[in-house]
Amino acid sequence: MKNKDYLLFDLDGTLTDPKEGITKAVQYALKHYGIQVDDLDSLCPFIGPPLKDSFQKYYDFPEAQAKEAIQVYREYFSDKGWSQNKVFPGIPKMLGELKAAGKKLYLATSKPEVFAKQIMEHFGLASYFEFIGGADLEETRVRKGNVIRYVLDTCGLSDKKEKVLMIGDREHDVLGAREQGLECVGVLFGYGDRKEMEECQAAYIAASINELRKMLLS
Repeated sequence: MKNKDYLLFDLDGTLTDPKEGITKAVQYALKHYGIQVDDLDSLCPFIGPPLKDSFQKYYDFPEAQAKEAIQVYREYFSDKGWSQNKVFPGIPKMLGELKAAGKKLYLATSKPEVFAKQIMEHFGLASYFEFIGGADLEETRVRKGNVIRYVLDTCGLSDKKEKVLMIGDREHDVLGAREQGLECVGVLFGYGDRKEMEECQAAYIAASINELRKMLLS
């Protein structure tokens, strides 16, 4: 871990808890199609993976309908959902310590970049990061591997992969990192669990923010 100078962080479930905003936006989108979901906890699987995949997987939406549902989702998310977010306790302190230790921090999220920047600035996290990278609104860059490649290429890190580490809470963070030749720390304080992280073979697993902090500063 000592030579990992460039740290790529996921956003949802890794730096912040986006549960209220995302689940209410999904609820709003489903209601548009006559599907009433009152239990927001049942919509937590939407946190992390690309939305189109989740609408198709959990509600059997055809691809065209899933793409349309994303636009309905964004009606709510762009108005209220983006701010219905909570920074995990201890994250700002950890980011400050990492930066003070000379680490360079980057965001790599499947959330649209425009929303990611808005959230990071609103919650005072943007100043810790060299670059905030996310998906595009056209859904051509949304899978985690593509977002990671975009950040690596944009920031001149493509030839420094041995010094780059991804940190995320879901299997697509781990798999996307591996696709780009990176190791990934799977965190357990977000929306993935130990079973998920072990099955996708995360290089490291951090059960808490304090454990992650010690790991990254070691």
